[in-house]
Formats: sequence, structure tokens, C-alpha cells
Amino acid sequence: MSSSHLLPIPSERVLSTLNADGSRRWLRPRLSHGRFLKARRIVAWSLIAIFTALPFVRIGGRPSILLDIARRQFTFFGRTFLPTDTVILAVLLLGIVVSVFLLSAVLGRAWCGWACPQTVYLEFMYRPLERLFEGHPGRGGTIGHKASGPRTVAKYLVYLLVSMVLAHTFLSYFVGVASLQQWMTRSPFDHPTSFAVMAMVTALMFFDFAWFREQTCIVACPYGRLQSVLLDGNSLIVSYDPTRGEPRQHAHVSAGSAGSEAQPAQVAGDCVDCKLCVETCPTGIDVRDGLRMECLGCAQCIDACDAVMTKLKRPMGLIRYSSQLRIAGEPGRMARPRLFVYSGVLLLIAGVFTALVSQAKSTDVTLLRGMGVPFTELAGGEVANLVRLKITNRTHEPRTYRLQVIQGGPARILSDHELPVIVQPTASVTRGLVIAVPASAFSMGKHQVRLRILDDNQTGIEVNYAMLGPYSVSTPSAPGVVPRASQ
Repeated sequence: MSSSHLLPIPSERVLSTLNADGSRRWLRPRLSHGRFLKARRIVAWSLIAIFTALPFVRIGGRPSILLDIARRQFTFFGRTFLPTDTVILAVLLLGIVVSVFLLSAVLGRAWCGWACPQTVYLEFMYRPLERLFEGHPGRGGTIGHKASGPRTVAKYLVYLLVSMVLAHTFLSYFVGVASLQQWMTRSPFDHPTSFAVMAMVTALMFFDFAWFREQTCIVACPYGRLQSVLLDGNSLIVSYDPTRGEPRQHAHVSAGSAGSEAQPAQVAGDCVDCKLCVETCPTGIDVRDGLRMECLGCAQCIDACDAVMTKLKRPMGLIRYSSQLRIAGEPGRMARPRLFVYSGVLLLIAGVFTALVSQAKSTDVTLLRGMGVPFTELAGGEVANLVRLKITNRTHEPRTYRLQVIQGGPARILSDHELPVIVQPTASVTRGLVIAVPASAFSMGKHQVRLRILDDNQTGIEVNYAMLGPYSVSTPSAPGVVPRASQ
């Protein structure tokens, strides 16, 4: 029994990149020139230039952007966030999410069609290379001439070279330009792990842009599937006007043909069913079917339709940026409740983020109780507590820190390590210290001391510490043993 008898054939296409028999439908979209394509080219090449140049830009001696996951340090435009900045990073990520909600509610999927790296590199780097080697697609989206074996090999070799450049640029955001240069100039046998990372990222770039392509947007990316939540009837989308276009006049009009003098019948709409809007779509959908998950908002169908309308001497805008309500003939609203909510939440997040960043100190100090016995009685009537002092230098220069006891009676600091403490840039140092005070200073087994940590600029950070000791100094006790309180 054949497989066709086992699996029912769907009556309509499930995915725009899937044929009815389940095989891959390869898309070769036509390039439609127009005002939106020109604008998208300017935006795309500007973004490519910025993405390539940012790792080389340094602010205050630091990279403009460096996401050092191994060291858990994230630098944004000269400011480094450390693991102790979890709250700040969480607020930043929350702000990005709310910004996506707000922009989607206003502009629809403009991000996908205009600024997403997947679209930018696929449509303005890889597809132009494909047209260079294989020719421009003709009618029906087919390739203009049959690509020969050498042409195909050359195309994929250039794809591999571009993928290597793109992968190394991408990695420079995570390891830095200097480290990446060492990776590139040393033998792979000297650094097999980093070489494997470079090779893997290059392979993923090649796989994505040479084979998977638009399926990343349709299948893998969750953003399109969130449209039903993020968009509303007033959101800006690429829309076909059925009131003006229907019923369609089935005329064979191509983008390269001369204008027709024939006038359509009175009952016919402006759509001539040339299907150029379908052939130019990078995800292979028909915009005339209404809002689809696969639509990227790239406006290629607008450029194609406007060219046909111009040749037929009809008004442009049969396909245009609009909203579902306006296309349906209802009045649209720019100001609506969800925009006020998103804007208010975003302003609140921005205020919290600004406050957290402005209050962030150049040094983090943590004082922890040491391991082992809670206290030890020393010769001479003193009681000692073992503590761990952790100092994090958040600046980009090495700093020297000194310790002072500013409150807590005749307390003194003992240490087996070198004091003062020298901490390298964006690094942390933990020192074991012993704080000793007379046993008479304890009340009910506790004694408060206050320490001040001074840096090179004499900027002080003060911390409190509750020392543990004997409940009664008159009761003898063995070292490290807390005697019972007197009844």
C-alpha cells in the first residue's frame, strides 16, 4: 500500500514552504524595485555596518559591547555589569520585552521586515549573491537560467566565506576582538576548543542562510506566532484592499510589460491577478488572503503592486501599509488603552533602571561569617571571630583597599593574607580575616562592630558585623564552645 493511501493530502497548504506531499517548497522570490526596497536597503546596510563596526569601537578603554558569558560580565557602551547586577539586568530585559510589545502594537512586524538580522542578511547579502550566480527569477519565481555545476559550487564557496565573516563578527561580541584575533592567527592545534566554537558557529550560519533560510522566520522564530497577542485591529500591517481590488480581473500583466490601454469592466476590481505580489514574497504567501503569520511586513508586495498599478494608470495603494480596521472601512485609532499601559510600564521600568544604575557603587563589599567554630577565646582574654571579606572592584582600573574598625570598642583585625587588599579591574578577591575584641565587650553572646573599607580615592564603604562570643565572661569555656547562659 502506498504512502498516499495512508496519509490524507491536505486541501490547502499548511506552510508556505511545504508542498502538499510534504516535500520542501523552495522559494526563489522575484526582486521588486520600488520606494520601500530603496528605504530597506539603506536601513539594512546601515545596520550591517553598525553590527560589524561595534566590536572595534571602544568607550573609556572598554569595548562598546562585550557579552563575556564565561566571566559573567556584560559591557554596554563603557559600563560593565557584573553578576551582582542581576536586578539591573533583569529590569533591562523586562524593558526590552515591554518595548517589543509597544512597537508591535504600533508598527506590527516592521522589525521582522526591516531590522531583524535574519531578514537583513538573507535578503540583502545571501539572496543578492544567489541572483549573481544563478540569475534573477522569472515568472513563477523560477531561476532565470539553469545554474551549472561550477556556478553552484562557486555560490556555496562564497556563502561559506560570508558565513565565516559573519560568524567571526558575531563571536567578537562574546570574546572580544583581541581574543578573536588570537584565535584566528594561532594554529587550530593550539586552541582546539575555541577553533571548534568558530567552526560550529560558521556551520550554523551557513546552514541557516544557505539552506534553512525563510523557515527560520516561519518555523523556528516564536515572534510571528505571538502576533495574535501583540497585534490588534489598529496595528500597522501590510494589507490588501479587497473593496477596491475585488472581483479580480484575470489579466496577464508582468512587471516588465507596457501599460495596457484596455479598460476593465465596470464590475471588475483593480486587482488584475498578476500574482506578482505572491512571486515577490520572501515567505511565499498571498497577501490577498488577509493577515498571515508568515508575513514579515517587508513591503515587497507593495512595491510589486504599485509598479503594476502605475503601468495601468491606476492609483497606487491597492496593497499598502494600513490596519485591519481601516481596510474594513472602520475608523482607526492611534491612541488606545494598551498603548497607554505599555508606555506607562515602560516609563516606570526606565525610571527604576536609571535609579539602579545611578546608585550603583564602584565597589561591592560582602562580609560573611567564617566556616568552623563560631568563636575562639585567645590568650589575654580576647574573643576572635573568623570572617570572610569579599571585595569586588567594579571599575576598569586596579584598586587598593584598606580596612578600618570605626565602631565596636578596642577591636583589632588579624589576617594571614597581605593587607591592604589589591583588586584587579572587574575582579573579586576574598580574604579570610580574624576580628578580635575583649571578652568583656560581649552582651548576651553578641557584639556589634562596624568596618570601613577605603579605596585609593578614600571613598569609604561601611559594613556592620555581629560578632559571636560567650554569654558570660565569668563562666570558663573551652575554645570554640559557647557556654550556657546562667539560669
